[in-house]
Amino acid sequence: MTEGTISAAAEGADTLTRLEQEGEIAADYLEGLLDIADLDGDIDMDVEADRASVSIISDSKSRDLEKLVGRDGEVLEALQELTRLAVHRETGDRSRLMLDIAGYRADKRAELSELGAKAAAEVRSSGESVRLKPMTPFERKVVHDAVKAAGLRSESEGEEPERFVVVLPA
Repeated sequence: MTEGTISAAAEGADTLTRLEQEGEIAADYLEGLLDIADLDGDIDMDVEADRASVSIISDSKSRDLEKLVGRDGEVLEALQELTRLAVHRETGDRSRLMLDIAGYRADKRAELSELGAKAAAEVRSSGESVRLKPMTPFERKVVHDAVKAAGLRSESEGEEPERFVVVLPA
């Protein structure tokens, strides 16, 4: 191994360790929140696409965790920001942690990937750009990834909270 290869491997290990630490801090914070709210849920931690990923899941058929998702994921977004702040307070570093509750984001990701692929197919067949409805940053990222996977490009336009994706012809 060359010196550059060794330092790149060490840097990757450091990044993984840092992201795992973020996940642990987030899990502790969220466990405390679940205790205060008297909700049942298990915490699952992972590292995906260079960011910590934490999920709250439940084995019970209860819909209690859906309260933490809220309408259109609004409560989930707020909890994600609070969790990121808790991680920042402990580490001093900005966190890009992704939070999922009761599979909401996983389901939303699949739905948005399909939307991006359909929009790309429409652009490919018509040759005209397609504007999608306003979306959150998470939603736009998923659509951009789906459009890129379909071999086209896309851009975000507008100002928050009305920012939207435009799928462009090749």
